[in-house]
Amino acid sequence: MSSAESNEVVVANGIAREFGVGETKVQALRGIDLCIPPGELTAVMGPSGSGKSTLMHILAGLDRPSSGSVRIAGTEITNLADTELTKLRRRHIGFIFQFFNLLPMLTARENVLLPLSIAGTKPEPGWFDELIGRVGLADRLVHRPSELSGGQQQRVAIARALVSRPTVVFADEPTGNLDSTTSGEILALMRASVDDYGQTTVMVTHDANAAAMADRVLFLADGQIVEELPRSSSRDILLAIEKLGTR
Repeated sequence: MSSAESNEVVVANGIAREFGVGETKVQALRGIDLCIPPGELTAVMGPSGSGKSTLMHILAGLDRPSSGSVRIAGTEITNLADTELTKLRRRHIGFIFQFFNLLPMLTARENVLLPLSIAGTKPEPGWFDELIGRVGLADRLVHRPSELSGGQQQRVAIARALVSRPTVVFADEPTGNLDSTTSGEILALMRASVDDYGQTTVMVTHDANAAAMADRVLFLADGQIVEELPRSSSRDILLAIEKLGTR
């Protein structure tokens, strides 16, 4: 491991992922090398079928690559046993889903605290109250998901991802199921978690406005990273997407 890589939160080397066999085999990822630096928001974009969700799931330990390796916080996760991988995810990873993935029988408070409850721990003193205040849920904690709007449910999901202060948060299309106004509020919350708490975040998105909130944007096509931009305007991101479409 190079000294530069040792400082990175997530390091992927030669990640490939195949599905199916024989004539039905599909190469979703084709040898991706990637480093995620601490305290930054990285956006991953690409057309449907480009491999962006597959990449995120592998980086988060939710799927295993066909070949290659992934390290999170210095630990190689690719060959970990399921029990050890679960422990590592619990310690180091938060995940925000497009469709919230809240447990319907639990209140907002219970959903937020679920990762800690499973681990048998409690939030740091004052952290839960600060987090709930930041995401604007102080008056909704006793409500169940069915009693919350989509935006409120995603705020619960964000708080749940942040409550354990994970090493890295992965967000899979976090605004894909929300209207434009609510999307803007959710993106502002995610940006604030990076700026105010140094929360390393990786976000898969198809939305140029969402990607414009990121410190850098990675573009995938046919299972490979084919372009990278520093923090850019939505217009420049759209231009990059159009350019990829003519490759």
